[in-house]
Amino acid sequence: MALELSNLDRDLAGGAHGPAAAFAMRLLIRFAEAVEARSFIAIEQAHVDGCLYLGQASLDFVERMTALGGKVRVPTSLNVGSLDLIHPELFRGSDEVRANGKRLMQAHVDLGCAPTFTCAPYQSLFRPRFGAQIAWGESNAIVFANSVIGARTNRYGDFIDLCCAMTGRAPEYGLHLAKNRLARAIVHVDAAPHGWDAERVCVSVGHTIGQRCGSLVPAIFGLPADANEDDLKALGAAAASSGAVALFHAVGLTPEAPDIETATGGLAPELVLRLSAGDLGEAVRSLSSVADGAPLFAVTLGTPHFSLSEFARLMPLLDGPRPAVDVWVNCSRATLADLRARGWEEQLTAAGVTLVVDTCT
Repeated sequence: MALELSNLDRDLAGGAHGPAAAFAMRLLIRFAEAVEARSFIAIEQAHVDGCLYLGQASLDFVERMTALGGKVRVPTSLNVGSLDLIHPELFRGSDEVRANGKRLMQAHVDLGCAPTFTCAPYQSLFRPRFGAQIAWGESNAIVFANSVIGARTNRYGDFIDLCCAMTGRAPEYGLHLAKNRLARAIVHVDAAPHGWDAERVCVSVGHTIGQRCGSLVPAIFGLPADANEDDLKALGAAAASSGAVALFHAVGLTPEAPDIETATGGLAPELVLRLSAGDLGEAVRSLSSVADGAPLFAVTLGTPHFSLSEFARLMPLLDGPRPAVDVWVNCSRATLADLRARGWEEQLTAAGVTLVVDTCT
């Protein structure tokens, strides 16, 4: 099927909205043809994953957009960069990465992107509404937006996500389409190891479905009824890291799965999994490659970025002696502002915790 372009698409590609938008739209047209999209759709917002400096190409692409006078056409948040601009003394790396990493972050801001520098934009003012068509990069953000919020995005890689932001357009394919959001795998959580809380269950289930569901959208039965957004965040992050999951349905918990009939659209599953307590225990054990008995060197939390509610759970654990090892917690600038308003930043620092923003350990 040939790609259909609207008048706006043609105007964008033809330069009516400036040379930067034209460059971005022409690249998107090639991308849309490669994924066999039938047309383009308007997006409400974007989240750009390309702020992390990975080499000269990263910088060249964005600075070409700025040289062409480009500006994003929709509200656009930014993923983590290569360094913490609030605490620059924490950086450990080469002068090249320091300079070019900072330059890359600034170049995105020059294009009109908001300096959020977080892998969890859903914890900010950029949280999309249910059903919103968006173009997000960053694997955990994608699966959270699709699954927990019910917004619609594909897994957009570096450069393509920025092109969507520069044009306000995205190819109409994949998870933008309702038919592709239906569950084709059914996962039953039959039991969890004794004493496990919802977060540990969700991490182990996420790690397992990432490995075993492939590209199929799973519908999950049997998650703890008290699983909250942070628990589901952990599930999605594990699933996206261990596999290619960009959307899951938790029956009774997520907005597109009030029941199994809605989640599947009545379609027969291509895969059915039953997870025992032993399966979940083995999934957690497989996450560690450290030999038994090896000394603990440091603890790093907030990958994805720590939420305010997660800090509320952490604070009581810091009462008493300082931690025996280094503790690093990654969070967004917005969360840091909330910590300061509550007086928690001083308490965390006094307890020996190092806060990291803008980037990720």
